[in-house]
Formats: sequence, C-alpha cells, structure tokens
Amino acid sequence: MNDDHDWSTRTFGNEDRLPRVPLPTLESSCARFLEWCAPLLDADQTARTEQAVAEYLRPDSPARELHAELRRFDAAEGTHSWLDRFWPSRYLGRRDRIALNANFFFLFQDYELTQVQRAAGLIAGAVAHKRAVDAEELPPVVQRGAASSMEQHKYLFSTTRIPGEQQDTVRSPYSAEHPGPSDARHVVVFFRGNAFRLDVLAADGTPHALADLATGLEAIRDAGSQRAPIETAVGHLTTKARADWAHTRQRLLELGNGDALETIESALFCLCLEDFAPTDVQEACDQLLHGDSGNRWFDKAVSLVVFEDGRAGINVEHCELDGTTILAFVDGLLDSTPEQHAANAGARALGVPDFSRLDFVLDDALRAEVRDAAGAFATFAAETSNKVLAFEDFGSERAKRLGMSPDAFVQLAYQLAHHRTKGIGATYESIATRQWRHGRTEAMRVVTPQVVDFVRTVDDPDADAAAKTAAFRAAAEAHVARAKQCQAGDAPEQHLWELQLIQRRGGEADAAPLALYDSPGWTIMRDDYLSTSSAPSKNIQHFGFGSTSGKCIGVAYVLLPDRLNIYLSTPLAVSGEMYKFADHLRNALQQLEDLLITE
Repeated sequence: MNDDHDWSTRTFGNEDRLPRVPLPTLESSCARFLEWCAPLLDADQTARTEQAVAEYLRPDSPARELHAELRRFDAAEGTHSWLDRFWPSRYLGRRDRIALNANFFFLFQDYELTQVQRAAGLIAGAVAHKRAVDAEELPPVVQRGAASSMEQHKYLFSTTRIPGEQQDTVRSPYSAEHPGPSDARHVVVFFRGNAFRLDVLAADGTPHALADLATGLEAIRDAGSQRAPIETAVGHLTTKARADWAHTRQRLLELGNGDALETIESALFCLCLEDFAPTDVQEACDQLLHGDSGNRWFDKAVSLVVFEDGRAGINVEHCELDGTTILAFVDGLLDSTPEQHAANAGARALGVPDFSRLDFVLDDALRAEVRDAAGAFATFAAETSNKVLAFEDFGSERAKRLGMSPDAFVQLAYQLAHHRTKGIGATYESIATRQWRHGRTEAMRVVTPQVVDFVRTVDDPDADAAAKTAAFRAAAEAHVARAKQCQAGDAPEQHLWELQLIQRRGGEADAAPLALYDSPGWTIMRDDYLSTSSAPSKNIQHFGFGSTSGKCIGVAYVLLPDRLNIYLSTPLAVSGEMYKFADHLRNALQQLEDLLITE
C-alpha cells in the first residue's frame, strides 16, 4: 500500500494508479446472493430461489456466456471498470421522472446574508472550485494511505442529462465531443420562471468580483420581476417521463430553440432564485427536492437554490455524481468565505456582467405540454409525503463512546423501528467505493440473520437486557462486516444485475429470460422497504431524496458527532407508515442507547 506521500498531489493524478474493481466469479456472487436474500424468505421461497440459482450456474447456462462477455469487456483496452456500462444503464436507462424520483438535495447551513449576497458568494465559490479542478490543484482525497477517485469532479460543471427515447445521454466536458474542462463562461439563473444567461467570467476567463455578481443578480431580479406564465416556463418539461421529454425536446429544436437549449445545457450550472422564504426547515427541504418546477432545470448536474431570506441548498442530477463528490464540493463552497473564494480565483471588478433573457419559441401545442407538465408534477409532488427529524441528543460521538459503530447503531435503529411499524423488509444502503478506479457506490443489503435475531430479541418480552444487548452487538458486528465486503468489491447485486443488463442489451448469449431474475430471492431482496444513504458534513443541515417505490420509505441522514438529522420520504398513500416509523425510531434510538449504557 502506498504511503500518503507516494500519491500524486494533482487532482486526477492518481486515477490510473488506483486498483480496479475486482470482478467476482459467478459462483461467489451466487453464493453471496443466496446468503443475502435468505433472511427475507420463507422455506418455499428459499427452495425456489436455490433452484433458480442452480439453473443459473449450470455449465450450459446462458449466464456463463454473459459472464464471459463481461470478463472480455473488463479486460478490453480503455475499460476502467467492469461497471463502466452498468452506471449508464442504471441511471440513464430509467424511463420515469428524475425530478423527485432520482435527483437528491442538500440543505446548507444558514448564514446571515441576503439572497443576492448568498447567491453571489456561492457563484464565487463554485467558480473557484472549477478553476482549481481545471488546473488540477484541488487536492485528491487520500485516507488511511489509500487515494480515492476524483473522476466525478470533472462532471460538476457544464454537465447536463439529455433525454432520449430509449436511453438518455450526457453532455459533459472531458468527453470526446467536449475534450478537457468546460470553456463555458456563463450560468443560467432562474427567477419566477424566467431564465437568464449570466456571464460569471470575462472573455479572458477572469472571474467577476462579488460586487459585480451581486449587481448582475439584482438586475436579473428586476428584469424577471413579473412571473412567467406557467405555459412559458419551459423548466416544467424536465419533470416529464424521459421518453416523453425527449419527444418534446425535439419539438423545441424544430421550432428554433436550439440556441436557448445550448445556453442551458452548456452552462456551468443553474442558479435558482426563489421569491419566498420557507416557513421552516421542512418546507426548505421539500422545496429543494421538488420546488417550483418552472424555476428549475432538473436535467442540470448542479442547481444551486437560494431562497429570499438567504437560505440555500443544492439539487443534483445523479447520473454522473454521487453524494460524496457533492459533499466535497459543498464543503469547498462553505469552508471558506465568499471573499476568500473570489481572491483565490483572481476575481476582479469588471463592471456589470453581461446577462440576457432566454426566450423560447412555443406553439399552442407546446404551451399546452408545458402547462400539463407543470400540473402533473405539482400533483405528483403533492402525492409525496416527507418528514424532517432532528435528534440533537444523539450523534456519532455518543455511539463511539458506547463502543458501537455509529452507522451500525443508526441502521439497526431503523431496523427496529421498521420491525415495529410493518415487520422485516428489504433495506438498501449505499456504500461508497471511491477507492477503486472510477469507483462509485455498492449496493448493500442491510438485513442479515443477526438483524432478524436482533429485532426479535429486543421485542421479546421474555428476553433479558443481557440477551438484547448481545443480539444488538452481534447485529452491529455483522453490519460492519457486510459494509467491508461491499467496500472490498465482494457484493453480489450489481454483478448479477449487470449480467442481466448485458442480456437486455443484446449480448451474444441466448435471449431467453433467466429464472434467477424472477426468483423470490431476487425480487424480494430488491423490493425496498427502506432505502437509506448518509451524507456527513458540518456544512449541511439535511440531505434528502424521494422514495424508490410505492411502499418504500427513503431515509437520508446526516450523522455528525453531536447530532443526527433525517429526511424521510414516501408516497402519500402509505404515509401513515412513515409517521409510525418516525415515532418508533425516536423510541428505538433511546432504547438502544439505554441498553449499551446499562450493560
């Protein structure tokens, strides 16, 4: 293993030196799959799943050729990871909405700044971050002697998801079409449904001073003071299902809107100025998740949102960016003052930045589509229920003092609360794997045999405190061990899923469906009751995303030394269970803490 001083200090200097994600064998993934799904199945479901796996592993099974094709791809020149095709299929292949369904948000910590001051400061910080990335001066992450992939920092700026009929694509810098860093000098500012181009860099690349940016933003607020009619706020269209949006985008192009779309899609990022102040943290989070869709462009990789009172956050399109990268970006924005960012970037007073309104040419049919999209998304958002939870008497330091992994502690509290709400069910946790070349995340399944024993023991009136504590610690040890398996690339789901995707893409193998993917184990293990992910940073208050299915509760949590903040999301039709879960969670955290205190 390299010592810290052996690694390059250039932002992308270690990418080709990182180890490659190991490709599991077919046998190891199937064995791990059976192990992972077993706690969720009854005897009959287990037997049917075991039979499906046996068929999958036959010497003449099509799965053998699918895996051989994946091995060939992994060994091919130019391949960074056997997951290189998986991620586009997973994210760009989804055909439903990405607004609320896929995008995620962070609510930043509050500062005593006006809206324009906050927005100008965030622009200055983002420009400074981009200049550092472009020059490869942003220090790469090195933890415990191992470097992490910084690849995703290439996609923070001028990256936009483009809708497609069968699968979306991505417009981004550092690509064959747009080599190297983005040379865009502008951002797109939304205010009251009006869209404006704002140059934040001069023609020679010099950043505008904070006062220049503030003046430009004030001018945009004045120019957009009249709210755009719903049917002209084209951002609403980005909430549509992807194939529908692709057809509508083509119509926009046919009517002569290519320049306006080019301006948005090439912009460094979007800045969404709201004309109201949220009444509380709950409303701020909900507005960051969905908000006024006419004042957003959900296909943009990064949209900074600033409310009238200066509160701020970020909405992120997920296809090229994960939470760890956005956390690093946000920490970079908020760890220094706007004045420091401007100085670091070499900003100078250059006068009022150039800005211009983006006007779209729309016929009656397109105006009706925009109006319909707005109404449909407003209804969809109203049919989603969200809840903010804040625990100021519990944090990671408390868990550590009690001899427990902080993440295991809260994940087991989720399991206990859910068991008391509606029983044991599939639970997803995202595990970062950036120590691998082009590493992103691994899918961890939280429910282990030890978890099942833990929730049953803790709720067993005949079990004493010692038995409950022992079950708690055993489940925590199993949780930590499984997380380490995921970090080591020894997890089954994405491997087996990619083999299924290879077949769907029309690989060489027989196209007949494979029984494993219809087995109870596969369908039940992946039908999330809870979908969980964490984002630890002192610079954010909350992190959130929508639920992943009609019965799922999304659990986004910020676990810091002195607090735990959670954002829950679920369809309104089943929101009663989410509220019960929240009530049980408060009790579960206290009960588990009491167990460790008294052992």
